[in-house]
Amino acid sequence: MSTVTTPAATTTSAVTRTHVPAPTSALQNSLTMLRRNLRHARRYPAMTISLVSMPIAMLLLFNYVFGGTMSAGMDGMGGQGSGDYIDYLVPGILLMAVGSGVLPTTVGVCTDMTEGIVARFRTMPINGSSILTGRAVGAVIQTMITIVFVIGVAFLIGFRSGAEPVEWAAAAGLLILMSTALTWLAVALGQLVKAPEAASSVALPFSFLLPFLSSVFVPLDSMPGWLRHFAEWQPYTAFTETLRGLLTGTEIGRFGPLAVGWGVAIALLGFLWARSLFKRGATR
Repeated sequence: MSTVTTPAATTTSAVTRTHVPAPTSALQNSLTMLRRNLRHARRYPAMTISLVSMPIAMLLLFNYVFGGTMSAGMDGMGGQGSGDYIDYLVPGILLMAVGSGVLPTTVGVCTDMTEGIVARFRTMPINGSSILTGRAVGAVIQTMITIVFVIGVAFLIGFRSGAEPVEWAAAAGLLILMSTALTWLAVALGQLVKAPEAASSVALPFSFLLPFLSSVFVPLDSMPGWLRHFAEWQPYTAFTETLRGLLTGTEIGRFGPLAVGWGVAIALLGFLWARSLFKRGATR
């Protein structure tokens, strides 16, 4: 006896077979976005090359062009001698390498937001925060690669460190902390601006201005009073003096806790700000 399939039964069967894809895990989505960003950086290496070359150029410039004058002035103040200026300079340049990562991250996030790729991602069954997490982790990885190149060049031109493995590990952790903090801040800034051209201007203070208003190139004692008070409490000085102490054995003092405090505060602020802007964009 044959079975007659009614329209209602056919409809019920079709509904049973049709389902909406469930969102995959946040970790899996973040790894996917991380691979996307790393592949993008490999296919379009201009920004990565700029990210690596800028701190190396600053290292060579200040060591070979301005180093003699600056180190002579420091020697006259009772600071490090002229032959040790490279040891004084390198920790600050490493922090500038971290700061230089703010620019490509801000521009990259702004480009994704304005060109529609993020709007496309929002229509997919993926965890929304993974879009930001993948971008942030990719930026930190690129910054750490830059750090390795800068350290290599620094050793080639005469930098020497008496740091123990534990101190090198602490220095690496400090660099990762600052990179993470500034990266999340850059992710927030990239969503705030409306054009990539404006993104580069917004990132400029974190890449160039603050390092020059810190102890990256000269000691705090050489600055006028009003500038010294600002410089000694801003993040770049705290990170630079802590890193300098770990790598060259100078006194760290209050700068250690201050650096960790700045790093945690900026990372938390940037993360929460970036997530808030992303959620607000989804409701528009």
